[in-house]
Amino acid sequence: MSIRSIVITGEPVLHNRTLEVTNWGKELRQLVADMFETMDEAPGVGLAAPQIGVALRVFTYDYPDESDNPRRGVIINPTLEVGPISNEEPDEETDSEGCLSVPGERFPLKRADNVRVTGFDLDKNPIQIDADGWFARIMQHEFDHLEGMLYVDRLVEPYASMASAAIEEFGWGKPGCSWLPGRDDIDA
Repeated sequence: MSIRSIVITGEPVLHNRTLEVTNWGKELRQLVADMFETMDEAPGVGLAAPQIGVALRVFTYDYPDESDNPRRGVIINPTLEVGPISNEEPDEETDSEGCLSVPGERFPLKRADNVRVTGFDLDKNPIQIDADGWFARIMQHEFDHLEGMLYVDRLVEPYASMASAAIEEFGWGKPGCSWLPGRDDIDA
């Protein structure tokens, strides 16, 4: 296992739909192991393969429930069913979201309160997750990465402009920007 660099907004792999996994061999297992190690070191509650430069439909997650029961896993070739999304303005405290590919920045975004994710585990067994609350937010966020979308792409004003200004200020929004968890001093 190894920690991989996390690419920052502007890297083309983050802005294009990913490819279905067709090879379920050693390379996939190594990718998933590296994703878990990278996610843990960042630290993050989720990590999608494009965030480490790999254009495959894979994401990992780690978000315990209210009783601290572990919810940790990988979803390969997922589909997502989304519940209704409120038309209310996003709340700056309860709807604030961040991303390892826009490190150190947080902006409010309305998401559905419940989702169903279906896909496959590492052994190609079908899985289904019904998630609500923040766990549903994580599922939507990571799935968006597989569709070539970052949460900042979904922001409404004035937050969209604020995110654009931050990206410009840090010199992101172009290929070649990344950071290495555990090495680079970035507050993700």
